[in-house]
Amino acid sequence: MKFKILLFLLILSFLISADLTAQVKNDTEEILRVETQVVDVPIVVNDKTGKPLLNLKQNNFIVYEDGARQDISDFSTTNAPFEVALLLDTSGSTRADLQLIQRAAAGFIASLRPGDRVSIVAFKTEIDGTRRFSAPAILSGLTDNRTALTLALEKVSTSSGTPYYDTLLQVMAKVFSEKPKDEFRGRRALVALTDGVDSTSVSDFDEVKEDIQRAGIVCYFINVDTSEFFESQIQGDCETVLAKFSAAQIRRYYRVFFPKKADVEKVYDFCQLGEFERMAISKRLYELADLEMNTLAKQSGGKVFPVSDLTEARNAFKNVSNEIGTKYSLGYYSSNEKRDGTYRKIRVELKGLAPGTSVRAREGYTAPVN
Repeated sequence: MKFKILLFLLILSFLISADLTAQVKNDTEEILRVETQVVDVPIVVNDKTGKPLLNLKQNNFIVYEDGARQDISDFSTTNAPFEVALLLDTSGSTRADLQLIQRAAAGFIASLRPGDRVSIVAFKTEIDGTRRFSAPAILSGLTDNRTALTLALEKVSTSSGTPYYDTLLQVMAKVFSEKPKDEFRGRRALVALTDGVDSTSVSDFDEVKEDIQRAGIVCYFINVDTSEFFESQIQGDCETVLAKFSAAQIRRYYRVFFPKKADVEKVYDFCQLGEFERMAISKRLYELADLEMNTLAKQSGGKVFPVSDLTEARNAFKNVSNEIGTKYSLGYYSSNEKRDGTYRKIRVELKGLAPGTSVRAREGYTAPVN
């Protein structure tokens, strides 16, 4: 009898020990999994005619990181909700069309699906003593309350300058500061109505690109062409012109386009610039803005929608809404566990689909560092 009791206790002890070992192993694996960064990849798939393909499955996708195939751990269909930061640029030539901008934005919000959450962001003019300056204005946090968003749109006002870079950083720091809930992972977007020409920011484009890249936010730009209007405002006598380059814009022009040419005469006072020089600077700054928007869109898996004026904004917003409604997203835990801050390229391939099918996806990300 004593032998049977002893045997029973030994078996029980073994089972408890095995269970605890398995539990510790599972807990350890879970901790490692939580500490390992999940890489989210937004994706759009079109057939050869450009029509979005819906109802695809996880097994239609293969993802590679720096050439190494990855195991897909998460997959969301096109029906999953999105979180959108909507940036409305009301500076420069757009100031006269504030109501047009508000109506176009309202139409965009109405076209989104139930469950999609939106934050409304704009610029504002602040006064510090006798100094007037432009600043970011986050008018609404992420919400699916359409009434609250309508009230936030009514608060959109005009701005005397364009703190474009600073505002994009504020979107990353405040709107998307917290990690997304599971249903929104890989499904966050920036939608900006702007010409992309910054005039007053303290920060620069490289900071913006790094933050957006790190956060995995897909970027859509409705690129309003305001160049003709702006260039008509900078011509003539310095005392009577209706618009001027800011000191920040002139410094950016020389820094970007003449970084190593010491022999180039650099003039930082707008009034000392000739009309030919003003036109040259303007064209280069608009070219730079186009390049930056296309860079952010391409790297994130988004898109730029050029419009000649704000009357086309409503239709452009509709195209953005349609694009968001056809996005898939997948996630994977990188097989490269190094936390070295290196940039890693992502490539997505399609499987089991007709020839001519195309895919647009996030192109890469920067690994975390310890």
